[in-house]
Amino acid sequence: MPQSIARALIHTVFSTKGREPVFHETAFRSEVHAYLGGCAKSLDCLPLQVGGVADHVHLITTLSRTIAIAEFVKEVKRVSTNWIQERGGLLRQFHWQSGYGCFSVSESKVADVIRYIENQPEHHRKVTFQDEYRELLRRHGQSWDEAYVWD
Repeated sequence: MPQSIARALIHTVFSTKGREPVFHETAFRSEVHAYLGGCAKSLDCLPLQVGGVADHVHLITTLSRTIAIAEFVKEVKRVSTNWIQERGGLLRQFHWQSGYGCFSVSESKVADVIRYIENQPEHHRKVTFQDEYRELLRRHGQSWDEAYVWD
């Protein structure tokens, strides 16, 4: 078979450094989400939904067959960090946390994950980012060390 075809879906989550609520303004948060989607698309990873709240983001995207997860996240964070810092003021000091979570998504669960990302503001009226992230790790059978997961 000469043609290579792949369809892998991933749910990526990462926070601002120190979980600082940098994206508290709704309009700016929407711009950041749109920019992150554009970053994913430029890497040939189709963004299906990007969202989050003031201190973290969620992306559900396809994963191009030509890029590794670590390279995808590194590049999205690098390019978006530069863009955010160029906005000036206090944003010149902006950084994402160094870590991230990336989880596979079944085709049958895409709509559920999209709704979950769309409902982030309501979800976080009741649940902290840390508790949300721990639950994602548990659901995906991951272990973690509290000393290192919150940089």
